[in-house]
Amino acid sequence: MNHTYLVVMAGGIGSRFWPFSRTQHPKQFHDVMGVGRSMLQLTVDRFQDICPPENVFVVTNRDYINLVHEHLPELPADQILGEPIGRNTAPCIAYASYRIAQRDPEATIIVSPADHAVLREEELCRLIRAAVEAARQHPVLITLGIQPSRPDTGYGYIQYMDGASHRLPGTDLYKVKTFTEKPNADLARMFIDSGDFLWNAGLFVWRADVIIDAFHQSLSDIAEVFDEGKELLGTAQEAAFIDEAYSRCRNISIDFGVMEKADNVYVMPANIGWSDLGTWDSLHRVSTPDAHGNVVDGDAMLYDTRDCLIKTPHERLVVVQGLEGYIVAEHDNVLLICQRSEEQRVKDFVADVKSKKGNGYN
Repeated sequence: MNHTYLVVMAGGIGSRFWPFSRTQHPKQFHDVMGVGRSMLQLTVDRFQDICPPENVFVVTNRDYINLVHEHLPELPADQILGEPIGRNTAPCIAYASYRIAQRDPEATIIVSPADHAVLREEELCRLIRAAVEAARQHPVLITLGIQPSRPDTGYGYIQYMDGASHRLPGTDLYKVKTFTEKPNADLARMFIDSGDFLWNAGLFVWRADVIIDAFHQSLSDIAEVFDEGKELLGTAQEAAFIDEAYSRCRNISIDFGVMEKADNVYVMPANIGWSDLGTWDSLHRVSTPDAHGNVVDGDAMLYDTRDCLIKTPHERLVVVQGLEGYIVAEHDNVLLICQRSEEQRVKDFVADVKSKKGNGYN
């Protein structure tokens, strides 16, 4: 029996990617990279040589279960776990971990978001295999840390302790010292200069029993909820139990709830061409621009235009003249034209549109 499992977290909305990512059709169900596969499909593809299909679980909002079926038709219905409401990553991971532990107490679990880009997939697989092996042998919580290329204020940071005394024996895993949420620009620069900080990718590896024990230690209220109903998981009573469980779970991330408190957290430094694709600018960064710095996905004719990101429907011809450093993004009934340097305002635009135009555009 293969005891390696994959949990894909696919419940978020990704509003910073508006108008492409919408409440009814979030970015994980879009071909963001322009390669003919959605972000969700690419995520599952990424681990196909590590984890057999029968061990792949997707956790998503119940509203998106049909979308998951549509994108992953080969995935059995009981491997799609529907959340009644969004409660951040801790309850999501607890649900999946308890469900898998009921099926296979010896399980080792890989947790991945559904909407990240990885350009060096072979290197990711090499690191994940090493992390799985380490997790099988040691009662540790492993996270992948990305070698930072710039002082980005949009990512969380992991500080680790270098040196042989802080390395897990026989591995490239280092003891984590601190987690820091999105820092300001000065702090991010200090982190980069120090050389002992990595970006927090939200990619985890651990044994099922180890993460469940961590919930008991750091989020005992959530552990208590799932302990009460764990025998119902995988049965006809599961959905009703999850309704009740989520009504009792607080909204909290796995980083804040578990990883920042546990003393058995190790990080594996990774250089895998990673991006969380959280923003339009991040898509520009991982794409291949033309000679003028433009990234185009669509039928576009550009004149005197530089350093722009154009993502528009292929059936519509778009002519752009005289823009520099802009996002031009059209999807469904919304066209966004915004300076790349002002893209952090997209969430404000979405809120404004919702209040003034109703729910038809968000």
